[in-house]
Amino acid sequence: MTEADDTRAAELEAVDASTEPEVDETKSTPADRETAGPFDSTEVPAMRPYVDLGGVKVAPREGQQLRLDVEESTKRIVAVSLDYLNSTLQVQAFSSPRSTGLWHHFRAQIAQQLRAQGATITEREGALGPELLAELPLPEERGGGTRPVRFIGVDGPRWTLRGVITGQANVDEDVARQVEELYRSLVVVRGEQPMPPMELLALRVPAGAERSV
Repeated sequence: MTEADDTRAAELEAVDASTEPEVDETKSTPADRETAGPFDSTEVPAMRPYVDLGGVKVAPREGQQLRLDVEESTKRIVAVSLDYLNSTLQVQAFSSPRSTGLWHHFRAQIAQQLRAQGATITEREGALGPELLAELPLPEERGGGTRPVRFIGVDGPRWTLRGVITGQANVDEDVARQVEELYRSLVVVRGEQPMPPMELLALRVPAGAERSV
C-alpha cells in the first residue's frame, strides 16, 4: 500500500468513526449554492456532459484524473478522488434529512477523532462555510513532521457532500481556489428513494474509468 493509500485510509477511518457529539443540526451551505454549486442533479441541464459515478457526477476538465476508492473488505466504492493541480480532492455524498443538515455533525466528529490521533485542528470559516484544517502527524518511518489536510462540506437538498483536500491546495491560495471550484462543479444525485440519514450514496464504475477524465 502506498503512502497516499495509507493517508486516505486514515482519513476515511477518522470520518467514519462511531462517536456522535451533539452539534448544530441546521444546514451549512453557501448562499449561492443553487447557482454556483455543488449542485443537485435537478439543478443542471440533463444533456450537459458529466462522468456518471452514480451518486456523484463529475464534469471533465483538462489535467484532472479520477480515481475510485474501494473498501477492501467489501469491495464497495466508498469515495471519489480527483487529482488536480498537484492536489487531491476526495469526496463522499451522504443522504440527509430534508430540513436539517449533517455537515456540523460530521465536522465535530472529524475534529474529535483527529485530536484523539494527535492532530492539531483549526476550525475556521472558509469560502464554503465552516471547515477544518488539520495538521496530521506523520510516523517517523515516513519522515515525521505533519501534513496539512483540509475538510470541507456542504448540505444540499437531502444530501451532504463531504470533501477532503490534500496536496498543493493547502499551501497555495490560487490552487486552493481552483480546487474549491472543482468541488463546486460536482453534481450530487440523491434520487427519490427513501434513505436513512448518513447513508453513503451508492457509487459505481463509469465506462472508461480507467482513463483520465
